[in-house]
Amino acid sequence: MDGSASAAAACIGETTDAGLPQVAPYGRLESVATFDGPMPTGVAVSDEGRIFVNFPRWGDRVDFTVAELRDGTPVAYPNAAMNPKDPSPTDTGFISVQSVVVDAKNRLWVLDTGSPEFRPNSPGGPKLVGIDLKTNQPFVTITYPTSVVLPTSYTNDVRFDLRRGKSGMAFITDSAPHGGIIVVDLDSKRSWRRLHNHPSTRAEPSFLGIVEGRPLYRGAPGKEPTRLAAGSDGIAISADGKHLYYSVLAGRHLYRVSVDVLANEKATDAEVAATIEDLGEKGASDGLESDAEGRVYATSYEGNAILRREADGMMAPLVADARLLWPDTLSLAKGGWLYVTANQLHRQAAFRNGHDDRTPPYLLFRIHVDGTPIRMP
Repeated sequence: MDGSASAAAACIGETTDAGLPQVAPYGRLESVATFDGPMPTGVAVSDEGRIFVNFPRWGDRVDFTVAELRDGTPVAYPNAAMNPKDPSPTDTGFISVQSVVVDAKNRLWVLDTGSPEFRPNSPGGPKLVGIDLKTNQPFVTITYPTSVVLPTSYTNDVRFDLRRGKSGMAFITDSAPHGGIIVVDLDSKRSWRRLHNHPSTRAEPSFLGIVEGRPLYRGAPGKEPTRLAAGSDGIAISADGKHLYYSVLAGRHLYRVSVDVLANEKATDAEVAATIEDLGEKGASDGLESDAEGRVYATSYEGNAILRREADGMMAPLVADARLLWPDTLSLAKGGWLYVTANQLHRQAAFRNGHDDRTPPYLLFRIHVDGTPIRMP
């Protein structure tokens, strides 16, 4: 293993003056924004450079769950009315948003879990909302049958292929422990569920993450700690639209599946599963991204790093930095800028025996890469 590859996994026992783990650094992060309030998860950047972020309701006070950065400050987006401070379980406004994504037509899509603090969701709460960035107005809201997004589902991230069907299709990961992939026809608003509780989409039962030198257990005082049990999370689409890449949060393998079969509503789960390829280990990661050059990017929450799977299958180190405390979502924008949020998820009370060890501000970074965003209009 060469020095840079070793650095990707290195987390030395010493700490800095700020109390951060001493990581053997490489690559160059550029700070974009800091957040002193609730922790962010998703980030999306429009073709004009507008930056959008979201704040799920995981216990922090969240005044608005979707925001646009204006002069570095998050402002409720598209407006305050769509961001009620105390939403009902079936609110038509945003309830608890996990991801925001800009598509090939330069429109913003908002993935609302409908599940504050991971509580069971109610019909009509989980939704996919499209917003026209020219008018800053929603143009579509898509909800799902309870047989597709289950009461226990947690819709996590989404990717699009606008060339399929009349208006395109969306592909969504369900990161509940059972896992699954949800397919949405954007024209008919029909949706179907695939790979429910499949070994590739459910949490790996023996997985144990090690972050900042600590085993990643969930638990509260007086209760038996449990391993992290989160299913399909990271998602990316290949440049030619033929494959959907995905991985589970509680696991280390990267998978891909045929989009042609996923997009066929009449295909059976067995027919979909027959097209799955296990591409091997890529480390424990949260967010995934892909580029037009055929490569897949992955955060490394154990290594405070971002890695990239090259076209030949090798994992290449891009950046490691002690400030990348739980790198969450990746978003590749024009000009080769790869954006990433770092939100200290592992320091939440749920992972620290009831003690909230997070230290704001939470951070948004970017790094320049030789990659081009995938556009499939």
